Amino acid sequence: MPLTEPYDDHLPEEGSSTATPEGGAEPGAGAPEPEPTLPEPVRQRIVTLTAAVLPGLPADELPVPLRRVAKFAPNRRARLGAPVIAAQLTADPLFRQRVSARVLADAGDLGAAVVEGTAPAAADPVEVAALAYLARPRGWRELIEASGAAVRAEADSAVIAELVREAEQRASRAEHDRAVARVEAEKLRDELARVREELGQLREENRQLQRTLRETQGRERRANELLATERGRAARVAADSDAELRRARARLAEAEAAAGVARASAKEARSVDDARLWLLLETIGQAAVGLRRELALDPVEKLPADFVADAFADSSAVTPAGTAARARDTDDPARLDQLLALPRAHLVVDGYNVTKRGFGEMSLEQQRKRLITGLGGIAAQTGDEVTVVFDGAERMHGLPPTPRGVRVLFSRKGETADELIRRLVRAEPAGRPVVVVSSDREVADGVRRHGAYPLGADSLLRRLARS
Repeated sequence: MPLTEPYDDHLPEEGSSTATPEGGAEPGAGAPEPEPTLPEPVRQRIVTLTAAVLPGLPADELPVPLRRVAKFAPNRRARLGAPVIAAQLTADPLFRQRVSARVLADAGDLGAAVVEGTAPAAADPVEVAALAYLARPRGWRELIEASGAAVRAEADSAVIAELVREAEQRASRAEHDRAVARVEAEKLRDELARVREELGQLREENRQLQRTLRETQGRERRANELLATERGRAARVAADSDAELRRARARLAEAEAAAGVARASAKEARSVDDARLWLLLETIGQAAVGLRRELALDPVEKLPADFVADAFADSSAVTPAGTAARARDTDDPARLDQLLALPRAHLVVDGYNVTKRGFGEMSLEQQRKRLITGLGGIAAQTGDEVTVVFDGAERMHGLPPTPRGVRVLFSRKGETADELIRRLVRAEPAGRPVVVVSSDREVADGVRRHGAYPLGADSLLRRLARS
């Protein structure tokens, strides 16, 4: 901010009785001249010089607004107190005179030269202008103007130097850009030559591809013609095959009709043979009952099925050829009664096959309990050996107490109940009547080959329902 002063007078020197106005003018000669406009470097230097001497002034010589500023640190005093210092220097000539006295004393020879109105040629114009503003000797305005002119000249020189430096930098950059452009142009020329060469190669490849395409299209047309020919042949072959298939189906239908007639004839023949066989069995059974009464045979201590239950070992006994003539399977409970009436008959039951067919809505535990209880009644009525076989790797929990005459077996781990039943049948001696109850056709066919009498599960279920 410019330093201004409402009037141009300053205090007279010490020992004077009257104040002499600046420039030699007599008192009352005219109005004071206005404060000059200070260049910014001069203003800042005046504030810096004043701030440096503030702590050295007595407290009673300091204006009240500057007393707080004088306590600031040196680096903050000039920066924060600049507005207050400038205002006091403008408005208080006595304060300015006290400051100038100390500043001139600190300046030495330069201060004395400024007070005399001259300035060394080598002196800093900013320093001279600041000292002249504070001391205000004759011609101080000219010193300030000369300092401003010098500052402006230095600023202009700095601007010119900066412009010259920028011009040199632009010229250097332009030269660099030209060199880069030349390099890029060389690269582009090389790239253009390479592209032209690649374009020639692509054109040649395009001609070859077009030639290949025409050849491929020709082969495709020939292949389509061959395909149409083969499709016609395939259609004719398919028509011939369909005709042959229809003829084969007709022959198959005739063969099935003939087979149905043959099956009906065989079934009728088997019915006659079964009737004769059951008549023979009934006669043998009655004779066996009488023979058992006459001989009063006692049961043996260990039965063959007990060996199978204890050791789970396969029997190596060979089945005689005559055992294949035993009874065939049926679901009639009367035939079950006839077989169980044979001497020392052994009833083997496929447990879960019977229970799931007769009362599969129950839990497995309830199924086993119901079947074993019913078999206990049959064993008590007939006195025959009864064995029931269930699938299971180990003995199940929740079994009811085993009734007298009933043996309960569970297949081992890795073995099915069907296999255990076949081993039980193979373990029996030749000639002993063994009755196997199971609706599984594989079980029935397997035990029949070993001389047992297979019966369906319904025959046992109807027998149990009757009890």
